[in-house]
Amino acid sequence: MSEIDPITLSVLAGRMEQIADEMDATLFRAAFNPIIAEAHDASHGLYSATTGDTLVQGKSGLPIFVGVMSFAVKAVIEKAAADGDLEDGDIYIFNDAHIGGTHLSDMRLVRPYFRDGQLFCYLASVGHWHDVGGAVPGNYNPAATDVFQEAFVLPPVKLARKGEVNQDIIDILLRNTRLPQSAMGDLNGQLGALDLGVRRMDELLDEYGADTVSAALEALGHRAKALMRAELQDLPDGRWEAEDFLDNDGITDTPLRINMALEISGDRMVLDFSGSSPQCAGPVNIALPTTVATAYVAIKHVFPSLPANAGVMRPIEVIVPDDSLLSAKFPAPTGGYTETILRMIDVVFSAFAKAAPDRVVANAYGTINALSIAGKRSNGQPWVMFSFFGGGHGGSIESDGLNHGNAPISTATIPPMEILEAAYPVMFRQWALRPDSAGVGAHRGGLGAVYEIEVLEENGAEAFLFGERGRFAPKGIVEGQDGAMNVFTYEQDDGWKAPPLVSKMRGIKLRQGQAVRLETPGGGGYGAAKHRAPEEIAKDVSRGLVSPDQADQAYGSAWREVVQ
Repeated sequence: MSEIDPITLSVLAGRMEQIADEMDATLFRAAFNPIIAEAHDASHGLYSATTGDTLVQGKSGLPIFVGVMSFAVKAVIEKAAADGDLEDGDIYIFNDAHIGGTHLSDMRLVRPYFRDGQLFCYLASVGHWHDVGGAVPGNYNPAATDVFQEAFVLPPVKLARKGEVNQDIIDILLRNTRLPQSAMGDLNGQLGALDLGVRRMDELLDEYGADTVSAALEALGHRAKALMRAELQDLPDGRWEAEDFLDNDGITDTPLRINMALEISGDRMVLDFSGSSPQCAGPVNIALPTTVATAYVAIKHVFPSLPANAGVMRPIEVIVPDDSLLSAKFPAPTGGYTETILRMIDVVFSAFAKAAPDRVVANAYGTINALSIAGKRSNGQPWVMFSFFGGGHGGSIESDGLNHGNAPISTATIPPMEILEAAYPVMFRQWALRPDSAGVGAHRGGLGAVYEIEVLEENGAEAFLFGERGRFAPKGIVEGQDGAMNVFTYEQDDGWKAPPLVSKMRGIKLRQGQAVRLETPGGGGYGAAKHRAPEEIAKDVSRGLVSPDQADQAYGSAWREVVQ
């Protein structure tokens, strides 16, 4: 660290972050599918040449990818070492979630970056492809019992050798998707982002030299570790536990426990998930890389000033037993990883609420409600509308929760209604806030939303839902109350129906003119309801966010005097 001055370090950190940001923007502009182009479900970064650790990640990419992409790069490092033929211009591609984290929809490209014939670092790109085979269009199969029912599984293989793309690999990829044009467009976008990263790294090293940039990367890791230790020393020592539950695994209607013990001692911290349920039959399992990455995302929420660098995790130990649903082994299904990591974040927040309540918010809505509606157009062409949906965030010591926000695992935005309606034969009958869904508190939770989506295609369609929070509400903290639970219904000839497993269902047949309806959860409240200002209650009632009856029941009638 003595080899580089603070000003140069700051400049180089900004330059490298800009490289990752520009790679993000390149893919967002080039991608064919709305989940990347509009929702920004992708990420890019720079990774260590020897360990694969995250050095820098773009600010627009998903936070969950900060940790898991380091595992992806490590897998490539191991593959290259075994093969013994890593060269400039090579590009690896794979989607195997058990070694690279998250789920099979996330396609990872890893490219070694060479300088003067020597490996300097790795550049990596990950993006959520619209469809990669499997039993369910869009790949969120709530009834999967192994990965092969979820999607096509690709281990780390060379897509390019010395800059020459292997068309055979592309042919295999395009043969294993319902939407080959979309997949090809997304692949080209990721390749373009990696090419840009190489050019920008060349420019940076031309200007500053490899030794100076290497020193900066090393210093950033040390600084991240020091910052994390300083944050921990500001917290009280102790041990606190929290738990929450998943509705079911999509196969058996039995709740699954997520338990965590938080231990802080000086400048060290332990997150112990040993009390969680064992590996299950259905697709809410997650692989160990995903668990470690989720721990990082939760910590980043609690300590928002920390950088996106692997050094943050050095003072933190994450304990997960081998037989846990948080350390699932191949070929266990992992397609619903989003639901499980959201519950993990909720548990981390709930534990921190006991140790440092001023640093966390109450539980957010806790489900992305992954919805696929798919069918064939009149010309025989298949279509797949896959999207995720928002809900309320938890209240905090400073304010009410955000209404209709995005999931706290990511910065991904909810695809706009206009984009979805333009791309697919559907119409939104409703896209609105859900009144009375917020958890009551001194600072209430944010409101969930109501979405009602009608099928317009004359051939009809099938719908598939992978959600959560249908039986266990988002929790309030510091005496705040829980938010409303998730509600999913679908229209049939004899009226509206609900799934037997509440939040998960596949193969829902919809005729033209029939619809599905999502009523997403609100966030938990923060603080006792008696401390909420009557003026704020009256404002919520006047805006239609809270009904007069709920306001009376939750807060008393003092707010009515403000109205009068």
